[in-house]
Amino acid sequence: MKAFHAAAPVRLDFAGGWTDVAPFVVDEGGSVVNAAIELRACATVTPGGAGYRLAAEDLGQTLETASLEPDGRLSLHKAALRRARLGPCDLRTRSDAPAGSGLGSSGALGVALVRAIDAVSGRERNAGETAEEAWKVEAIDAELAGGRQDQYAAALGGFHHLRFGAGGVSAEPISLEPGFSATLAEHTIICYTGASRISSRMIARVMQGYGEGDLTITSALRGLAAMSDPMAAALRREDMGEIARLLTANWECQLALDPGMRTAEMARLEAVMRSAGAIGGKAAGAGAGGSMFFLCEDPVRGRAAARNSGAVVLPCAWAAEGVRSWRA
Repeated sequence: MKAFHAAAPVRLDFAGGWTDVAPFVVDEGGSVVNAAIELRACATVTPGGAGYRLAAEDLGQTLETASLEPDGRLSLHKAALRRARLGPCDLRTRSDAPAGSGLGSSGALGVALVRAIDAVSGRERNAGETAEEAWKVEAIDAELAGGRQDQYAAALGGFHHLRFGAGGVSAEPISLEPGFSATLAEHTIICYTGASRISSRMIARVMQGYGEGDLTITSALRGLAAMSDPMAAALRREDMGEIARLLTANWECQLALDPGMRTAEMARLEAVMRSAGAIGGKAAGAGAGGSMFFLCEDPVRGRAAARNSGAVVLPCAWAAEGVRSWRA
């Protein structure tokens, strides 16, 4: 039996993260600038058999079951199969990004799952439809709180200015000249702290505060949304200093949402990277562990400092292509 494969990239969120999450996105609209990077979540589906054989190979988790009912095990795998009403199969996944890295790996995995399962079923969706279906798998069927920026980055690839509202999502590509694109990648240092976190819990806590009218959280979310336009403009005019400044300002707004976003390990990493010449940086995704990324004037010095601090330096290469699928 032939297997159906799909691979989708994770992302770096340059500005506006958190504003794509309900209820804020419904009330006021969200605005995010992000870029897909060449660390991919992969899914392989081989139809047939008497039951479901599920595996998350990078996590060392496997499950053989006749039921797709939720029980806390491989929830995203089950949700994707349950939503698609796919019959017995072997479903295996892996991710190049560490679990809980803050790089949107669960969103990318959802996109890869949807595309691989669609390939089995002979169904075709465009990138936006794939992103929306993957978000429903994660947020509705698997009941993991979160926004849509990860799924859109994974489905589309490239740099985008994403605008979210009650009426839908618009995606405006941000085109970079090849020389600047290469320079930006070279000077961007992605550091995995080694401590993963479950972002859905923090997202639910912050949005509960927003729903209850917390003025500090509301102001911080509005500040985050306001940073996406100037970030998109800074990228287009190749202004590395302004990009760095906005990354740091974005991080300051994130910290206003919940001081717990900066762990002791992250604070130490920030201090090390500043000493090594970082001119700006922030947590990737929700924070409270996972990864941080920095712009460094001397990237060789920056990578060495990050490794010496105990962080894992992840490769930064922009992914121009979004989710792709094939049969083999």
